[in-house]
Amino acid sequence: MRSARLTLALETGAVVLPDAGSIVVYRPRAGEDLSALPRDRLVLVQGFRPDHDALAAQGYKVGIAGGAGHAAALVCLPRARAEARALLAEAAASVEPGGPIVVDGQKTDGVESVWRDLAERLAVSATLSKAHGKLFTFAAGPGLEDWAARPTEIAGGFRTLPGIFSADAPDRGSQLLVEALPSDLSGRVVDLGAGWGYLARAVLKRRPVKRVDLVEAEHAALDCARLNIPDERAHFHWADATRFRLSKPADLVVCNPPFHTTREADPAIGMGFLQAAARLLAPTGVLWLVANRHLPYDRGLRTLFREVEDIGGDAAFRIVRASRPQRAGGTSA
Repeated sequence: MRSARLTLALETGAVVLPDAGSIVVYRPRAGEDLSALPRDRLVLVQGFRPDHDALAAQGYKVGIAGGAGHAAALVCLPRARAEARALLAEAAASVEPGGPIVVDGQKTDGVESVWRDLAERLAVSATLSKAHGKLFTFAAGPGLEDWAARPTEIAGGFRTLPGIFSADAPDRGSQLLVEALPSDLSGRVVDLGAGWGYLARAVLKRRPVKRVDLVEAEHAALDCARLNIPDERAHFHWADATRFRLSKPADLVVCNPPFHTTREADPAIGMGFLQAAARLLAPTGVLWLVANRHLPYDRGLRTLFREVEDIGGDAAFRIVRASRPQRAGGTSA
C-alpha cells in the first residue's frame, strides 16, 4: 500500500522532504492514508467528486488544480498513461525548481513503465519496492512540457482530455444508445454520468427537449462537456450522480453508468445510478439505459420500475427502456 511505501521511504531517507512549504498531492483516493506526510502542509488535488468530498470531509484542503510554488509533490499514479504523464508534467511545473516530486503507484498501474519513460528524459532515483508497488523521486524543473494535458479533438468535433473516460472515441455502448433513442424526445432530461457530452449532444438535437442536466463526477470531463455543448438548454453539474437532486422531476434520464472504479467490476456502482434515475424521474418518466450484458441489473430494474423492456443492443451491450418509476420525484439540494 502507498502508506507503507511512503513511511519506508521517509524512514530510510529515500525521500527527504523540505522542512517548510506546502506539499501538493495529486489524485489521492477517498480513504487514502497520508499520515506519513505533515498534514498541515498538504494540498490535495482531486477532480473526482466523490473522492474530493470524502477527502474534504476528512479535514484536508482539497482543490481541482495544483497551483504553483509548492515545496514538494506526491503523484498518486492513475492507470491511464496519458493522464499519468499529464499529472507528472503538472507536478513538475507546480513545485519550486529542484524540489522533490515523489511518484508512487502499483505495478498494475504501470509504475515501472512510467519510471522508464521519465529516466529517458530526467535524472530519476532508484525505485523503492513494497506492497506490490513502487516509489521513486525526481526533481522539479523543465523537461516534461510536452506531457502536459491538452484538449484533443476527436471524430464529431468533440474535445476531450487525457484520462477521462473514452477520451479517444465515443464508447460503443453510448453509440448504441444514441442510435436507439427515439426522434420525439421532449421535456426535461437528465444525463447521469454525462462524461464529455456525447449523449447530451444527441439528446439536444431533438428540439422539443426543453432542458438537459448533465451530471458528471469528473471535473475535467465536465469541462470538456461545456466546450462540446454550447446550447443554452444544457446545464452542467459537477456532482456525484448517486446523490444528485433536482428541484423538479425529470421526464427522461439517459445513462451509460460506470461499473468499476478499480480493475474489478462492481455492479453496485451502476445500481446506484439506476436508483438515482428512479428518484429523479416523474411518475410517468422514462429511463433509457445502456449496460454491459453481463451485469446483473434485471432484478434491480424491476424493483425500481414498473415497466422494463429490452429494445436492442449487440453481443456486448443491451439497451433498456424502463418507465414508471416506483420511487418518483426528486427534491432540491
